[in-house]
This record gives sequence, C-alpha cells and structure tokens, in this order.
Amino acid sequence: MEVNNTRAWESNIRRVKPYVPGEQPKDKSVIKLNTNENPFPPAPGVQMVLNNMDVDKLRLYPDPSIGLLVDELSKFYQVNKDQVFVGVGSDDVLALAFLTFFNSDKPILFPDITYSFYPVWCELYRIAYETQPLDKTFMIVKGDYYKDNGGIVIANPNAPTSIYEEISTIEDIVSHNPNSIVIIDEAYIDFAKGSALSLTRKYENLLIVQTFSKSRSMAGMRIGYAIGSKKLIRALNDVKYSFNSYTLNQTAILAGAEEVKDKDYFYERIQNIIDIRKYSEKEFQKLGFSFPKSGANFLFVTHESVPAKELYKALKENNIYVRYFDLPRINNYLRITIGTRQQMNTLFDYLKTILIADKAE
Repeated sequence: MEVNNTRAWESNIRRVKPYVPGEQPKDKSVIKLNTNENPFPPAPGVQMVLNNMDVDKLRLYPDPSIGLLVDELSKFYQVNKDQVFVGVGSDDVLALAFLTFFNSDKPILFPDITYSFYPVWCELYRIAYETQPLDKTFMIVKGDYYKDNGGIVIANPNAPTSIYEEISTIEDIVSHNPNSIVIIDEAYIDFAKGSALSLTRKYENLLIVQTFSKSRSMAGMRIGYAIGSKKLIRALNDVKYSFNSYTLNQTAILAGAEEVKDKDYFYERIQNIIDIRKYSEKEFQKLGFSFPKSGANFLFVTHESVPAKELYKALKENNIYVRYFDLPRINNYLRITIGTRQQMNTLFDYLKTILIADKAE
C-alpha cells in the first residue's frame, strides 16, 4: 500500500512572504515611473564594452574577486581595495550582509516604513527584528535606536518616503551602537546631500551599501557594492566564497568598470535628474499635491482631495505606471520616479485631466 508522505515533506519547506517588485510591463509604450530606474542611458563606455565583447571569453569563469571593478570603485571613493565588496545588485549585497552579520539572539532594528525587502530577509534567515516607528513627518526617531539590539539597517534616503537623514543623525545612531553592526543602505544617495561613507574611517562597525541601478543607469546589469572596514569586507567575502564564488559575470564587470571611469557623465546625469525633480515638484504643487523633501530620484506624493489609489488606477489605465503601497500610514501616497522631462509632462497632462474629471463629478 502506497503511503502518502505529502504532509511530511511539505512541513520542511521554508515559507516566507516574498518581496513584491514593481510591475514590469511588456508594452513599450508605457511610461514607467514605478521602479525608480534612471531614464538616461549608462556612460558611453558601457556601449563600447558591449560592442567589443569577445564572446569566446564567456566560456571562462569570471574573476571571483571582481578585481577590475573593485579597483575602479576603490579609486572613485578613495578607499582601499580591501574595503570594497561587489555583488549582484545591492539586494544581493544586503542579503549577504544580513546572513553574515545578524546572527545574535537580539532583534535587529529598522524603521516601520522602509524598503520592504528587510523583513523578507529576516524571515528567510530566521533573524529576529523590531520595526521602529518613524515620526509624523516620516523622520527617524534617534532614541529608538539606543536600545540593545542585534544590528541596525537604515535606508538613507529612505524608500518609499524619499527622505534624507543628515549625516549627523546617522553618526549619532552609529556612535550609540558600538556593539552592533550598522548598515546604511544608500541606493539613492547620489541624489541627496552626501554619503555617510566618510564615517567608515571612524567606525569599524559601519557598512555602506550602494548600487549601479539608480544614479549609474545600470539596473539591468545588476551591480551593487558595499564599503566598510577591512574586517567587515573580509567577513562578507568569506560568506560569498562559501555561497557562490562567481557572483558577477564578465560583461557586468567590464561594463561596470567603464561606467565608474566616466565621472563627468556620472555627475551630469545626476544633475539632470535633480533639475527635473525640482521642476516636477513645482508642477505637482500646482496640481494640489504635497510631498516630503526628496533626496532621491522619486517623489512621494499625496493629493489634497483625490485618494492615491484612485489616481494610481486612473494613471495605469492611461499607460502610466507609478507605485502604490496599500500599507498603513502610506496608503494615500504614490511613489513616482523622476523620468525625462517629456515623460513627466505627459504625466502632468494626464493628472490634470483626471483631477478636472474628479472635480466635475
């Protein structure tokens, strides 16, 4: 007689509530302002790398140390090479950091409104955590991070709120936690005042994580990196080599190195987005929207009379995708990526039509 063992093996499946990324529509006519991608192309040198790629080299494994890209990043940020870790997007870097550094019985701390991948990794790796409530203006309450903990993670600028916390706030939290590893997730930092990177010279327990997906226009190439003390980077590499030695492919390494080399294009592209962001702020205000001061390549907007969910649905029907989070405290906000000037003007034209129709009802 055949025995049904379904219950037995099903009980051993690791179950987590997964992170839900922004929609990726296949229709190229869609104006895609929902995933904070950069609307401008990578540096010209990246195209040259792709054009001249020797495909025969793809039969060989890539350099597991990712030496070429690590070297370029160390020169760009003026740190030692053994202070740089590179992975497959900042999500990969952060996931490895959670796995490497958060191993105590104490809960790690992060804000209640922040990047929604943090609790997913905690569930996946069985890491205890406690969320700390942001204040009414979505700012961090420093004192909430003074208590005993197993680690701290702060996105700065924060997602989805777009708010940038001053470096003095970050240092205050790090200085109050000498026995914990503090990770600052700076995915959007190039659109804000300045990085907490300089603090890594003073605090061995501080890890800065950044990405090529936003300011460097390479979300599709999946490159992320961390900068910190030699001890932290060595620990990350030990876990990486025990998990997957060849994390970044040859094309990504070569293209990423070329992207870092072109500083002029990098800063010009950032300024373009900041200029469009400032223009967009004025246009949103004219239409009755309000929003926190942004340090990112997106705005977190709410309208004075029309619910965010209605606007989200109406825009989507007109092939304009923005991000809506049906979550407590933020369910009347839309996160809207800064696109090109033309894309933003199309958005504003549709919003005017929607808002006029709403008033007429």
